[in-house]
Amino acid sequence: MLLKGERTFVVRDSGGFVVHVNMPGWLRPNPTDHGHGPLAMVVESLLDPGRQIAMHEHRNDEIISWVPDSVMRHDDRATGRLVIDRDHLMVMNAGASFWHSEETLASDPPLRMLQILIRPRAADLEPKIQYGPLPAAAANAWRHLVGPEGEDAPFYVRSAVDVFDIRLEAGAKVEFPYRQDRDLYFYVFTGSVVVGSQMFAEGEQGLSLSGGRLDAEAAVPSMLVAFLLDPDAPVTRQGTIGDHRKIPSAIFIRAFLRWRKFRHMWYRLFSQRRPKGKKAM
Repeated sequence: MLLKGERTFVVRDSGGFVVHVNMPGWLRPNPTDHGHGPLAMVVESLLDPGRQIAMHEHRNDEIISWVPDSVMRHDDRATGRLVIDRDHLMVMNAGASFWHSEETLASDPPLRMLQILIRPRAADLEPKIQYGPLPAAAANAWRHLVGPEGEDAPFYVRSAVDVFDIRLEAGAKVEFPYRQDRDLYFYVFTGSVVVGSQMFAEGEQGLSLSGGRLDAEAAVPSMLVAFLLDPDAPVTRQGTIGDHRKIPSAIFIRAFLRWRKFRHMWYRLFSQRRPKGKKAM
């Protein structure tokens, strides 16, 4: 079953820092969780030049910082200053506690990136940070970025999730990464692709529940991020961001999604019945 999610309605503007929060679990017909298994949320973050996010604490979140273009400047009390860009990735295994800040310089271009929040297998693990160069990217080929600890991906999280990215040329068709008994979630960062006869535009997302293999065909040059995850993996839900206490409950979201669906149906029906205006003489 392939479920499609439109561009998220959860947007927070903090003045020069805007986040679009994507909740994978809300793609399900009757959501019981904002996340889906170990994947808590995928946040598209935009930061203006010269903007700083002051030093703050994370606990019990595994945070992947993916910057396909531009620059994000990180600072923390353990490793100091790091620069994340299209050639470098950072994974913050926050564990029991990790403090850091983020910023762009006035001379930097506007930043658009993904901050991916993974639920770890247990609470209060040892805090760690991983930073380094990414494998070279080849056009129209998936690049394996992150995998479970102890496996062969360049970076790891302490949970049952694999993360991939790809840059597709217009007209290119590729098969999504596949692993038996894993669900597939993907996010269209730029461009638009056809998956399973459905069009997914920039900012839209898909969730395939233990289905077969899927292809993506790019209508225009596109960038995607894909996740293979075990929906039944053991996780802790104590992350300061990924499972923040202010995230709306599943009961509220089910009611809201039903209301929004009814509103869209009513609007389409009303639009079809509206009499056409008379032509001007």
